[in-house]
Amino acid sequence: MLSSLSIAHGGAHMQRTATRNRHMGWRYIVAAAALAGTLGLGGCNKSQKANYDAAVAENTELRERLGEAQASLTEVAEQNRELTAANQALSEENRRLADQLAESRQNANPFAGQVNQGDGREVVITIAGDVLFKPGQVTISNEGKRTLDRVAQQLNTQYAGRTIRIEGYTDADPIRKSGWKSNEHLSAERALAVEAYLVSKGVDNNRIYSAAFGPSNPKSTKAASRRVEIVILAN
Repeated sequence: MLSSLSIAHGGAHMQRTATRNRHMGWRYIVAAAALAGTLGLGGCNKSQKANYDAAVAENTELRERLGEAQASLTEVAEQNRELTAANQALSEENRRLADQLAESRQNANPFAGQVNQGDGREVVITIAGDVLFKPGQVTISNEGKRTLDRVAQQLNTQYAGRTIRIEGYTDADPIRKSGWKSNEHLSAERALAVEAYLVSKGVDNNRIYSAAFGPSNPKSTKAASRRVEIVILAN
């Protein structure tokens, strides 16, 4: 009987011990899981911190590069302004030199063309059409006006009282772009423009008239064929 009680008591004790061990095992498992979670969160925080630091570094680098790019753009804009100013100054200088060149040509030859003295009865002053007009136009250029100013001075002094015929000539190329009906029409308008300008400079309109010859009587080149001849007739 005593042996049976001892066995029973021992079995109960072993059962309680096993139960306690199971409870402790579960506590160890829960603690281990909590520790693992804590360690995992720590690793996650470190990864996020590294990503943040990398993003900050990249942002700083991009800001620096943006600042450099903006500085370069400012420098380029300033260079463009300087180049624009230099180009304007150069253009003005070129115009001034062109005017001086035209003036020097006129001083060397008052008519900027050819003066042919005939047999004493006629004087022919030939002025290149390219000096007087732009291609296809009948408006006298500034250089052409300066040339005709000298011609008018001579007509009013040296050749005062003599009859003057203004002859207009062109090259033989057909007219395609300008609005003139023919080369004869263009040469007539150019001769009339020269006549009107000379009259405005004091030449008596009663002793001057115009004639148009178009491409007739060509010269050795097209440029030479485009011309105005001022013929001073013998009285």
